[in-house]
Amino acid sequence: MSNEQSYTTEEIAKLLKISKLTVYDLIKKGELPSYRVGKQMRVDAADLEAYKQRTKSIKAAEKPALAEVSARPALSASHNGTRAVVITGQDISLDILAKHMERNIPGVRPLRAYVGSLDSLISMYRGESDIVSTHLLDGDTGEYNLPYIRKLLVGSSYLVVNLLSRWAGFYVQRGNPHNLGSWSDLKRPGLRLINREKGSGARVLLDEQLRLHGIPPDRLNGYHKEESNHLGVAGKVASGEADVGIGIEKAASIVGNVQFIPLIQERYDLVMMKKPENREWIESFIYILQSDAFQNELRTIHGYDLSLTGRILLET
Repeated sequence: MSNEQSYTTEEIAKLLKISKLTVYDLIKKGELPSYRVGKQMRVDAADLEAYKQRTKSIKAAEKPALAEVSARPALSASHNGTRAVVITGQDISLDILAKHMERNIPGVRPLRAYVGSLDSLISMYRGESDIVSTHLLDGDTGEYNLPYIRKLLVGSSYLVVNLLSRWAGFYVQRGNPHNLGSWSDLKRPGLRLINREKGSGARVLLDEQLRLHGIPPDRLNGYHKEESNHLGVAGKVASGEADVGIGIEKAASIVGNVQFIPLIQERYDLVMMKKPENREWIESFIYILQSDAFQNELRTIHGYDLSLTGRILLET
């Protein structure tokens, strides 16, 4: 193997004949050193080879074979008696939620996967994640999330519960030099946009608004220039590389020289599959969402509306 070569989590899963969940678990435990390129986690070939050599030296009695690990269901007990629960999404509230789960649900080890809303639902459909976050606007109904969940998880038994609501809108430079205040303003010639990646909630929001306002995407200068998170979009606007971007209020408060123009309050929901092996932790999970301890911690973060937090929105 070349020391310059690296692999994605999907490629490692195929090479080792294990599940992506097991790869995430190895990265979480530090057994596979990794780094992020865009929205992908990557592992150098040299580190993968070192892991393989260590694995070969461990007696079968001390550790299950890789083939046995790959055959386990997503939430089966690991070698130390805990269950890995993969939580997808990028909002900091999910990191806080994972911390509360680790403290208060015995036998559960939360793992974080930083992917967008649509990709999160697809990963759940494929059985690769356990709690997915989503903020996807259906422009025809004005409804968030449920239309997409019903279509993608058709035939499945699942639970949808609200995490929080938050404002989404434009990032513009301080003082709003182009006087942007509505979605229709994107029709103006000469505006430079910085976009989010396909599958993210912000990208779906923009695409739906462009469709509703009859704005062809190709008319937008920068439509195909992408950033993988809200901070990246806000940063491009702050530096003057773009005139406008789509994102949430919190990122604007972190990045200097950026003003936030609120346009829509989006509902940020969580989805869980009602599988038999999930039932024992789902009840505790709902209790955490509804607890004062968790909600009081979220209240310290500007821009969150917790009026629906912990409310079950749909159960099939």
